[in-house]
This record gives sequence, structure tokens and C-alpha cells, in this order.
Amino acid sequence: MRFDELPISVEVKRGVADLGFTEMFPIQERAIPLLLEGRDVIGQAKTGTGKTAAFAIPMIERLDWSLKEVQGLVLTPTRELALQVAGEINALARYTPLMASAIYGGVSLRRQIDELRSGVQIVVGTPGRLIDHLNRGTLRLRAVDIVVLDEADRMLDMGFIDDIEYILRRVPRRRQMSLWSATIDARTRRLSRRYMPRAEMVIVSRDEIAVEEIDQRYLRVSPYEKPETLKRLIGHLGIGRAIIFCRTRRGVEALTRRLRRDGYDAEALHGGFTQARREAVLRAFRERRLSLLVATEVAARGLDIEDVPYIINYDIPRDPLMYFHRIGRTARAGGRGTAITLVSYGEEVELSRIKALTSTRIKRMVLPPDFLL
Repeated sequence: MRFDELPISVEVKRGVADLGFTEMFPIQERAIPLLLEGRDVIGQAKTGTGKTAAFAIPMIERLDWSLKEVQGLVLTPTRELALQVAGEINALARYTPLMASAIYGGVSLRRQIDELRSGVQIVVGTPGRLIDHLNRGTLRLRAVDIVVLDEADRMLDMGFIDDIEYILRRVPRRRQMSLWSATIDARTRRLSRRYMPRAEMVIVSRDEIAVEEIDQRYLRVSPYEKPETLKRLIGHLGIGRAIIFCRTRRGVEALTRRLRRDGYDAEALHGGFTQARREAVLRAFRERRLSLLVATEVAARGLDIEDVPYIINYDIPRDPLMYFHRIGRTARAGGRGTAITLVSYGEEVELSRIKALTSTRIKRMVLPPDFLL
């Protein structure tokens, strides 16, 4: 189905066309008509499948363009995702009077208060900062008609359940809701049953695991040979841009020091960074002034970085679902990418758990003289 076939306004269609969107992704084709009808929706799809447009287009279409109050509310786990979602909403709504504002912690409240007072109709924010504004009286939700919980599983992973419920209790009972998650587990089911019991389920992928567009490979290595194997891998494949995942902050710091010492353009990213340093590293990577980003998965959650051709799991994750969160950083929005995992001897159990969750083949590879088995 094409976007120009949707029963939406000319203004929204122009915004869609400006972004180069023509044919819908599966999540969009199934969810948008339901949301345009005012139905509640639970959408299960991995990051990068077009889910932001899936909830943003119906929201823009259904809100009252003449009312200068907050009518749409989107909750996100991280500031990076809040900025990305608000940016996409504003791009889609550029030919309408609607404006979206990103509200998140770590920055001054003053500019956010000024934006809220200016009459923005859509607020995209992280739970903690939204509650801060609610308690100060600078954010009012009395006119909210549509609520979106984006990457709900990650918000729950980060301990936001009480904050989410606090916010949901302060929006009108008569409102449309959608919940978007890579995995629909017991926690997301409880949340949806409580606040959207008649929701339609839209499942496009099995968990976050329909990753046919990602070329998945693994290398068996000795733990002591991992640093040298990584460097040989980078050289053999000519990897010029990649995110490399380690399990711990200490591992991230140690690997980054080693790579930099050996002449590689690498920077670390983990939860111990100040917000300013985190933003500087991410900006350098997005702007291609940095080749290798060495990160923990917690630090990389919610990132939306385009055109990352390689994901390297330097440490295989203990939680098999985390593997799919990690490799979802590549092959964004229909593109292709490669994910390579270094598997130390004794970690076959972790690899088997990952293989059991996906129908796609994870191919074994070896470095020269043979390459792919």
C-alpha cells in the first residue's frame, strides 16, 4: 500500500512525500488504518521498521490543528529517541500548524517551559522530565487525546513503570493509546491490559527477531586472542564504521584504550559519561568524524544512528534478547547491515540461545585463508 492512498489530508501527504516515503512498511500498512479509526494499538516491531511514522501520521491527522494545547503525548526511554521522534513528527507536520517539542532531562528547564507556553500540541519526552514539568505546573495534560508509549520494553527495563503509570493517571480517560515494543512480555501485557484492554495487536516480527536484512556471522576465538582477532577482522573486511559492544564499562574503556593505542579512530560510550561528553561522542559518530564507537548496550539504547554498516559483539550478551537489541542498530529502515559476534570457547550455550530465537541463519566465519563457511 502507498502513502498517497491513505485517507489523510493533503498537508500530511505533502509532509510524507517530502521525506521520500512512498510505499509503506508492513507495520505502517497494518497500524495506520487502525489508528486513523481511533482504535488502541499494540505494535510489536523492531527499531528501524518505520514505527515512528506509523503512530505519528495518524496523530497529526487526528489532532485539532487550531487548538494551542498539548493534545498528543509520546513517552520515550531516552533523550536521543525523544529528539529523533519529535524531529520526525515536525517533518511530517511541516505543512500543518502542529508543532512537537522534545522534553528531556539533563538540560535547562527554561527553554522547555518557554516551548510549552508557546502552544505546542505534541510533547515527546522522557518520563522523569515530564513528571518534573507536571509537578511544576508547566505541563498540562487536560487536552491530551492521543498517548504513545514508544519502546515500552526499554522503558520498563530502565525502571520507568511507576513514572509511566503516574503520567497515564493524569491524562483524560477518553483518549487513544498505542504501545510499541520490540518484545511483548508479561510486563507490557500487564500495562496494556490496565490502560488499553481493547487494543488491537499488530505483530510484524516475532519479537525483535525477524532480521533477514542483517547478515549475521560469528567467529570462534580464544578469550586471550579477542583484541588481535578484532583488529584482523576490521582489516580483513575493511570496516570503516562500526559500533562495537562490550558487556561492561571497564571492558569498553580497556578496549577503547587498546584500539586508540594501535592507531584506530575509536571512542568509548557508557553510562558513566556526563551528558555533555556523551553528546559530543555521538555527534562525532553521526557526523562521521569517528569510525568506531565502543559501547555498552545500556549506553546505546534508544540511539537512532543511520548507516551503521557493521555491529560487532566483542562480548556475546548473556541475555539472548539483548543480541537483537544490539544488532538492531544496523540495517535501519529497510537497509542492510552485518552483525559479527566473537564467541569465546565455553560460550556456545549463549550462542545456542540466540540461534533458538531466530529463524535466520547465523553463519560461522573464519579469518584468512578461509572466510565464510
